[in-house]
Amino acid sequence: MTGRNAATASAAGPEPVSTGGEAAGEAPVGAPAHDAGVPDVAVIIPAWSAAATLERAVESALAQRDIAVEVVVVDDCSPDDTIAVAEALAARDPRVHAHRQAANAGPAAARNAAIAASRAPWICPLDSDDFMEPGRLAALLALARDGTWDFAADDLLKVDETDIAGPRSRLFAREEIGTLTLDLAGFVRGNLSSKHGGRGELGFIKPLMRRRFLEAHGLRYDESMRLGEDYDLYARALMAGARFCLTDPLGYVAVVRAASLSGRHGTRELAALVEADRRLLGAPALAEADRAVLNAHLIETMKRWSWMRLIDAVKARDLGEALRCFAVPLPVQGALLWRLGEQAWLRGGRLLGRLAGRPAP
Repeated sequence: MTGRNAATASAAGPEPVSTGGEAAGEAPVGAPAHDAGVPDVAVIIPAWSAAATLERAVESALAQRDIAVEVVVVDDCSPDDTIAVAEALAARDPRVHAHRQAANAGPAAARNAAIAASRAPWICPLDSDDFMEPGRLAALLALARDGTWDFAADDLLKVDETDIAGPRSRLFAREEIGTLTLDLAGFVRGNLSSKHGGRGELGFIKPLMRRRFLEAHGLRYDESMRLGEDYDLYARALMAGARFCLTDPLGYVAVVRAASLSGRHGTRELAALVEADRRLLGAPALAEADRAVLNAHLIETMKRWSWMRLIDAVKARDLGEALRCFAVPLPVQGALLWRLGEQAWLRGGRLLGRLAGRPAP
């Protein structure tokens, strides 16, 4: 399936709720900042052990052209010098605000703290190891205002941490898409690993979000989640009627790191994502097309979660917990049995190799 088809899947979802054009405190298209004391966009940066990359992220936000920004960094109780770097940046530029969590609570809690500490009518997340090109936010804001979008996102550009100036690849679509309207089914379909794996899922996008819409619907990141909290927030916003668009890359550069937190999926984190999908499936009056794709996402996540649970149970020599891992839908049971068979074959091959005198791989 191409990126275009995945993003524009037609599904009878909730009728979009109009935000009624520019809200109080939001400048019209092409106008200067609405109030000299209030910025246009709050760039929110959760940071954990980010001393080496934080300055690059913050400086890229401060370098945005034709737009007034505030940058709120929330250090999630890092063991390194992240807070010292953040405070030094804040001392250098009054647009930067540095905060430190009392205890490590995860990226969702850090982002929520940053939202609470900011004032701008538009909010844009930025990861502490990523950066933006100078014209990105002005282009996104113009797009959001022209189309009265509540969420305006661009496809990301990925670059390897070992070659920041090297070649960049698109996150989601392989070809130009123009400006697409995302509905719930299309967004969730864009998060299926079977179609967009390899960290190409739409949950990684970093949209410009209208604060007034978030406030009106009581939307914040779910602090029980340390994996997929972006996916969950965007899905709930779409359920609430958000007008959400995706366009071609405008300059968000995602640095792909081997040690990235988003690349580590533990049992607890996957369990929270399973529960998030179950809550989404429990929404009243959910369209059948939306329900089908949400269930597909749930099954995919349950396959990974159940395998991690089984590994934990085997390590703990907990037979009861190992058996409970199979109290799951049939497709998940099948995936577990297949992986067990695969491991048995691999281990058996190594054992036969040792018996034959071959060195272990």
